[in-house]
Amino acid sequence: MSYSDAYLKDILNRTKVIAVIGVSLNPVRPSYYVARYLSLRGYRVIGVNPGHSGAMLFGEEVRSSITELPGDVDMVDIFRRSDAVPGIVEEALAHLPGLRTVWMQIGVESPEAAAMAEAQGVDVVMNRCPKIEYQRLNGELRMGGFNTGVISSKL
Repeated sequence: MSYSDAYLKDILNRTKVIAVIGVSLNPVRPSYYVARYLSLRGYRVIGVNPGHSGAMLFGEEVRSSITELPGDVDMVDIFRRSDAVPGIVEEALAHLPGLRTVWMQIGVESPEAAAMAEAQGVDVVMNRCPKIEYQRLNGELRMGGFNTGVISSKL
């Protein structure tokens, strides 16, 4: 999949509320640190994970399902296996009237789900990470593609 920088930048600039599907409370898991990064960049981030329902994460209560999300969620960021994505997208389209973007994380692809979302006028990004794309488009990436926050005098 190839997405123009303008397309990705438009999505990231217009997005306000992101539901992270499959979020973990473990700070070493990618879903946690991506959600944390996005919340630090001003997005309202709401986690969805039935195993963590009711826990607080970045000032928001983790929800057990998409049906518990507020209607102003405009992006779902999916950290689940590709085979689970069609059901997630179907549920999101049915319950989130403000949904404008379905974003599937690195390694996650579903042409079926993408077609379903696009048929409803929802933008789709597959096999990409919004954290990495935000950093890349805003000049925040460091060597190796990650901003670790560590500055070394040995470089």
